[in-house]
Amino acid sequence: MSGHSKWATIKHQKGAADAKRGQLFTKLSREIIFAAKEGGPDPDMNARLRLAVQKAKDARMPSDNIERAIKKGSGQLEGEILTELNLEGYGPGGVAVLVQGVSDNRNRTIADVRHIFTKAGGALGEAGCVSWIFETKGSIVVKGGGRDPDELTLEAIDAGADDVKIDEDVLEILTTPDQLEKVRKALEAKKIPVESAGIEKHPKTLVELDEETALQVLKLLSNLEDLDDVQNVYSNADFDPGVIDKFQA
Repeated sequence: MSGHSKWATIKHQKGAADAKRGQLFTKLSREIIFAAKEGGPDPDMNARLRLAVQKAKDARMPSDNIERAIKKGSGQLEGEILTELNLEGYGPGGVAVLVQGVSDNRNRTIADVRHIFTKAGGALGEAGCVSWIFETKGSIVVKGGGRDPDELTLEAIDAGADDVKIDEDVLEILTTPDQLEKVRKALEAKKIPVESAGIEKHPKTLVELDEETALQVLKLLSNLEDLDDVQNVYSNADFDPGVIDKFQA
């Protein structure tokens, strides 16, 4: 598995820790609220809401919290007035970084994100400055559970996956956005445990970094993800797995 894909799986593992202190649930609630506001409260008729609800369930978010978020988004309950943000910039080593957020105070969020970029030696840029480097993909993370990774890869491709990245017992399965739910259901029908699934941004090309710069970029990405208003952070950095292990330690 490439360093980029390994970082993607680490983000999901990090999410499990975030859930213990409530931060992940806050982010998931905001995504559900915004999705319900934009497309209506019925997941069957609102694909974005359907994915947001499934992601919340994957994180073991209580059903009451999910229902409350849907009602807030659809106006049945009073809630925050949220705005969606897509911010772009450059990190150390010229790495491209995309930041997706949902906020009740756009100016505050932009200021917080800008501060983190500046502190890391990077810079927040104009709209469109790096978005062209990324493409939208469906991403499914599964644990092998002792099954042969090559066998799982073939089953995923048979189900409609475009590509599979392997890191020991963890696989990241990539699909086109419209095939994400189909592939997930096919995997679940074969009793393959899905850790998480969602629509994400993947870089078309990767940038290799020396260890010092890679650690700086990892700190930048981690600090951005720690902001409550930030939903997702993507980069085109190709991290050496050993550097990621060193950063985690």
